[in-house]
Formats: sequence, C-alpha cells, structure tokens
Amino acid sequence: MKKLPIVSAQEAVAKIKSNQRIFFQGAAMTPTVLIDALCDRFAELRNVEIIQIHTEGHAKYTEAPYNESFRTNTCFVGGNVRKAVNSNFGAYIPIFLSEIHVLFRKNILPLDCAFIQVSPPDKHGFCSLGVSVDITLPAIQHAKTVIAQINPNVPRTHGDGIIHIDRLDAAVEVDQPIFAHMFTQPTEIEKMIGAHVAGLIEDGATLQMGIGGIPNVVLNNLTNHKRLGIHTEMFSDGVLPLIEKGVITGEEKEIKTGKLVTCFAVGSQKLYDFIDDNPIVHFKEAAYTNDTAIIRQNPKVTAINSAIEIDLTGQVCADTIGKIQYSGVGGQMDFIRGAALSEGGKAIIAMPSTTSKGISKIVPYLREGAGVTTTRAHVHYIATEYGVVDLFGRNLKQRAEALISIAHPDHREELSTQAFERLNT
Repeated sequence: MKKLPIVSAQEAVAKIKSNQRIFFQGAAMTPTVLIDALCDRFAELRNVEIIQIHTEGHAKYTEAPYNESFRTNTCFVGGNVRKAVNSNFGAYIPIFLSEIHVLFRKNILPLDCAFIQVSPPDKHGFCSLGVSVDITLPAIQHAKTVIAQINPNVPRTHGDGIIHIDRLDAAVEVDQPIFAHMFTQPTEIEKMIGAHVAGLIEDGATLQMGIGGIPNVVLNNLTNHKRLGIHTEMFSDGVLPLIEKGVITGEEKEIKTGKLVTCFAVGSQKLYDFIDDNPIVHFKEAAYTNDTAIIRQNPKVTAINSAIEIDLTGQVCADTIGKIQYSGVGGQMDFIRGAALSEGGKAIIAMPSTTSKGISKIVPYLREGAGVTTTRAHVHYIATEYGVVDLFGRNLKQRAEALISIAHPDHREELSTQAFERLNT
C-alpha cells in the first residue's frame, strides 16, 4: 500500500492539461475545492471538457471568463449549468442513467481524469465514495488519473462505492460539510397528489421515488403500510420516519432482501448520519440500480416520477420546456419500464394539473422542440390533484378523455375542443 499522496489543491489540479476530458462527481459529493482550483487555472488551459451529471454549488466553470477554457458536456442538467447548456458554452447528452457507464467502459468518452470526494481511508486503505456512487464508480475505474478531496464529513457507505488509496494519483485534505438539501413544506396541491398516489401503493411494494414535495407527501401517507421496500436511484429524508416505524423493512424484496438499495442520496445531515456505516443501506452504481432486468425482479415495484407536460395521447415530457433543456432523461424510463414489468408493479407519473402561472400541464400537443421522455406506449398511471387515471390498454380517444378528467377544470373545455380536432372525438 503506497503512501497517501496528500498535496495542495493547486498542486493536484496542476496535472490537468489542455484538451483533456475531466469527470466531476456530483450531487452532495461535488468536489468544489478541486473544481475551484481548476477554474483558477483557466488562463493557461484551453478546450477542457467537463463530463458530469447533476452537481451542486456554484459551477463557475460555465461562466465568463472561465467558459473560454472549459466546456460542459453534461448527462443531466441542473440549475447551475442550465444557462450554459442552452447556450454555446455547454451541451447535453440525452442518455438513460442506466447507460452512462457505457460511455466510459466502451471508451466512447474516454476520461483523462476524475475529480471525486471521499472519506478518509480505513485501516485497509479504502476510502468511501460516500452518497454518490451512481456513475462515479465506472468513472474512477476507467479514468487515467483520479484526484480526490478527502473529507471526514463524507459518510462511509456500504455497497460497492469504495476506492483504495493506491488508485489515487493525488489527494487534497478538506474539512467541510457535504451539500445538504433543505425541504420546504408541501403545498395543498402536492398534498392532494400525494394522497392519490399513496392510495395506489400496496403492502409489500418496492418503491422508487425522487426528491421533492410530492414524493415526501406520498411517504407521509404510508405510515399504515407494511413491509415496504426501497430499490431506487436516489432517496432522501422522507424514508427515515417509515424506517423508524418499521414500515420499510424490505422483507418482501427479491433483490437484496432487507436492504435499501440506491445509487445516490441527497438530504439533510440527519440523513447522512443515518447512512453513515449503516449496513441496511446499500449503494450501487446506476448501471445496477437502474437496470430494468434487476428492477423487475422485485415485487410490486411502484415507480413515482414527474413531468413538465403530458399530451392528450400520453406522451410525457419531463426534461425540456419546449426547446429549453431543463433537466435530463435521467432514470425515469429505467423505472417506468422496470415497474411495468414487475409482478404487480405500477408506473406512475405525478404532477400538478397546472404550472404556477395557471397554464395546463395536460396539453393537446407537446410544445415545439419538446423531448419525449416517456413514450405513450410506456406510460401507465397519471396522477394530478384531481385524481388518477390508468392509460394502459386505452386507445388514443380514451386516453384523451381520461386525461381531461384529471386536468384543471378551467382547461377541460378547451382540451375537449382540441381533442376533437386532433383525434376526432
């Protein structure tokens, strides 16, 4: 075992050269000290490509004057890179979360370096990737150089997210909290949607849900359920009360029975304290958590995802606002399909019936330039505050009628007129 190569951040990033491709670990584990040190070298670097999914913090590499040297090529779009992606200073790669690893493992996007954040090494020399294993594991396996922030605040997680210090080419010691996500109180509309969705969930179900008001309200409505399991791409604080009450046990799961399986987590410090050295939480790479063949083996997989808009035939747009790339394909289709193929599974899209400005999210046609995240052949349950409909097995005219029934009342007449014009209903 070699000696841990501790250097300053400036020395660490001195390894980066022009025309290289660098991977940034994301979410709560974003290595901001290394990223900021790299940005300080912008005047001497050119054409450095950044590969990432969602990162936290101020992504100044997307802003002037740094964007003269760095270009972002991201597999998911968060708020800190959205402006760059929708300009000439960034780009988005449409890809399922379950398949990003292929870009690294098949050398489609060979990585010169990976910037990561890890826990201090244990007595055997192994560091933990913390709460973001997702696509970081394949990135460090295939990057030519790996540079790490070593941070005692990083939770040591069980599963596959480990790296030995022999694999590190440079390490920087930092001591700062990892990114936490503070929750807002759910709106009345979110509470209504959450109650509708919770009514679809059966005892013994295996859950996938993301972060935000609706997933939290759904979880709040499950306190009387039994034997629930978790197999998801991410989770947050909403699961903690259900674990404490014995609602989430994972005992009926076929894959990793009794384990809470995920590839990343974002939440409060309480969540990170719960995860730290907890053997019931199992972190895997996204190629595993989001593999449809694995997901479908669990019983009653209930996948809860969101949408920006849905057209009257059931096409779901969840990653663009017209021509604007707002987020990304992510893992929605991975779990929509996995849930549909699971015995007793349910694939659910949950969203408010209107935007904050009162514009209907159920629309006759998707906006010009919009992407189809989930096709109308894959969609099943749709939930708004006005109820739930199941589109599976319904023809186009029946789908339109069903969707109009859960649209906001102010828009139903116009939607009916548009449905007649489009579908001759």
